[in-house]
This record gives sequence, structure tokens and C-alpha cells, in this order.
Amino acid sequence: MEHISTELNNLPDEILMIILKKMFNTEVLYSLIDVNKRLNTIVRDPIFTSHLTLMRRFSDNFNYPLPDLILDRFCSQILPSICHNIKSLNIESSSMKRILHATNYPNLYGLGLYNIEIGTALSLFIDESCSTSINKNQISSFIIDVTKYKKKSLTTDVIARILTHIFNMFSNLQYFYFCPSSIWYQRLLFDNPFPTMTSSTLLELHISLASFTDCLYLLDGRFNKLHTLYVDILSISSSQLTNNNQEKLSNLICFSLCCEMSTHAFDKLIVPFLQRMSNLEKLCLNLVVCDKKFVDGNELKHNIINHMARLQRFEFYICSDISLHNQIYLQSKEDIQHTFKDFKDDQVISYVDYFQEQYGLCHIYLYPDQLKYYYTVTNNFPGGLFTCVRTISLYDEHPFEHEFFLRIAQSFPFMKILSL
Repeated sequence: MEHISTELNNLPDEILMIILKKMFNTEVLYSLIDVNKRLNTIVRDPIFTSHLTLMRRFSDNFNYPLPDLILDRFCSQILPSICHNIKSLNIESSSMKRILHATNYPNLYGLGLYNIEIGTALSLFIDESCSTSINKNQISSFIIDVTKYKKKSLTTDVIARILTHIFNMFSNLQYFYFCPSSIWYQRLLFDNPFPTMTSSTLLELHISLASFTDCLYLLDGRFNKLHTLYVDILSISSSQLTNNNQEKLSNLICFSLCCEMSTHAFDKLIVPFLQRMSNLEKLCLNLVVCDKKFVDGNELKHNIINHMARLQRFEFYICSDISLHNQIYLQSKEDIQHTFKDFKDDQVISYVDYFQEQYGLCHIYLYPDQLKYYYTVTNNFPGGLFTCVRTISLYDEHPFEHEFFLRIAQSFPFMKILSL
């Protein structure tokens, strides 16, 4: 290490900064802080000390603590010496208390807690001693990843308790992301006891919900400054509807809707709901729709886009599933593609499958960068790269060949769940 630091010390500041920026901040600090006066000054720059991720991330959707030797030095020496520079922290459950108790963080505004077990989460938000090192009124950005508890998802009342405590504790919260990494989504349900969470400062929320009605309750005015909402809903059904609020959602400028299960309520619930968002600038949809007709470009334009004068970006993946009973005309891929002729971008991808004259499938998508689910992949799948997709299902009447599975592996490199 002494030889390496000597070589680094001989480099001009500009070259040295370029090299260090390519490293993780934890590596830079652990390796070079207090080595000599010049390097010490450089590595204490806010570039390396403002935003720290004090854990190791792996591709299995789990975060691990730093090695004991590194963690010990951070807690005993490094963090106390740079505490005034630290603006955001990402930490995991097993080392959380050590890091939070290592020093005070007077300028911390962003906090990310990962792999948090239910007992730890509740104690953190109920027991004041667990968070005395941070100014809770100063936290504006908060991420929490609650792990599965004893191989079961959390009960909805526990989730509601956790979220209520969070909004009570962080009175100036503006950005909140609940359970970002788990493929076993912890979903909020507005049921007995009815959640009383509220915030007059929250601007952006990412959350998983049990039903469409929960989404309506979320937008009933309890978060009156909210302008960006990302929701992952388990199911959307008209039979669930217990909240029929029709007020305009004029504050929303960005909305993303993912639904894990297929829905028969696209026209009845989803379209009228989206039409309430007249000021949207960005819209993302990830849906499987069961209907009497395919969702195509004409449907999207007439029923959604034309109601959003400020819309600048529309990302979608929609799979339509129709019965062929009483169908007079069967649309081809070319028919579907033609309905997108007026779209500003020509990158819309579509393909159509019909099965034994019983039902048909139509996939349409544009900019599917953040797509979570890709359902009913058939032999007609054209390929592509979907880095955020974790769950896919396959369906076809004809056998899948070896080349098809190669295409699947290349298109979904981070897939976790595959079903047939």
C-alpha cells in the first residue's frame, strides 16, 4: 500500500482525481485517508465523503456488511473525522447500529437502510435511542428495504405501522422508497386498522400496494404535495373498488403503474384514473390486460395521451389477452404497428399471437427501461435488453427451441423468476 500511495502521490491532482473517481468511495477512504497530507486533503473532498455506501452489494438482491477490519476502521476513525461532510448513507441491518452510533451526522439528509428485519425496523422507528445520531427533521430522502420475516411476508398491519412511524419521525421527508430490492414485495393495504399516515412535505413515493383501491386512498389528499408516484399493485379489479374519488390529480407530474396480475378493468378503472392526471409529464405502464380487443396505439392516443397535454415521455409495456369468440376481424402485427404511426417515436415494438382460434395475445412496448414484469413470452418474442425485468412467464403451443432460450437469457440477464 505504501508503494501504491507513493506512486499516486507523484501524479498531478487532475489525473489522480480521474483515477479515484473510478473507485468506490469506501475503497478510496479506507486506502488513502491519513496516508499523507496531500492525499488526505484530496480524499476528504466532498466527492468522496458526501455519499457513502457502507455495505457490499451482490447480484442476489442481498446486501452484505463490510468486512470486519474495514468496518472497524470506518467506525473508529474514518466516520468521526468526516462526519460533517456526510450527506447520505446507505447501510445494512447487521452493521446499522454500529455505524449510526459511531458519530453524529449533523448534515445527513439521505438515509438508506437495507436488509432490515421487522424487529429492527420497528425498534428503529419507536426507540429514540436508535437514531439519536441523526437530525430526524433534516432527513429528506429515505429508502428502506424490509426483508422477509421467517420466510413469510410481513402482515399488512405491520407494514402500516412501520410507514406511519416513518412519516411521524421524518417530518420533512420529500423522497421515500419502500422495499426497493426485494422480489417478494411487502405491500401496503388500507384495511382495519386503517393507516393514518400523512405528510405535507412528501414529493416522491415508490411503494407496493395490495389493490387498486389502496392506490386511490394513497391519493386522497394525505400527501398533498406529492408530484411523483411509482406503484406496484398486486391486482386491479373493479370488485375491489371502495373509494370512488373523481377529483383531478393536478399535482402529479410523473406516474408509474405496474400490476403483477392480469386485469379486466383497464377501460373501467385504469383509463378514467389516468384521465384525472391532466398535468402528467411522464407516464409508465406495465400491464397485462384481458379485454374484448387489443390495446393499441389508437386506444392509447384517444383515451390517455389526448388527456395529457403536458406529457413528454410515455413508457409502456402492455400485453393484451383477448378471447376470439365472436371476433370478426383478427388484427395482424402490421395492423397493430400501423396504429402507432402518429407517435413521435418510431421505436414502438409489437407482435401478435393467436392460439387454436381460442384467444390471442398482443404485446406492445416503448422504452421498457424500467420494466419489472414480462408475461406470456412466445416464440415470436423479438428479443431486446430488459435489465430491470426480474419475473417472466413463457407460453406457446409450439415447443421452445434452444435458440429461444439463448434469446431469453440474453434479453433478461437479471431474471429471478421464470414460469411456464
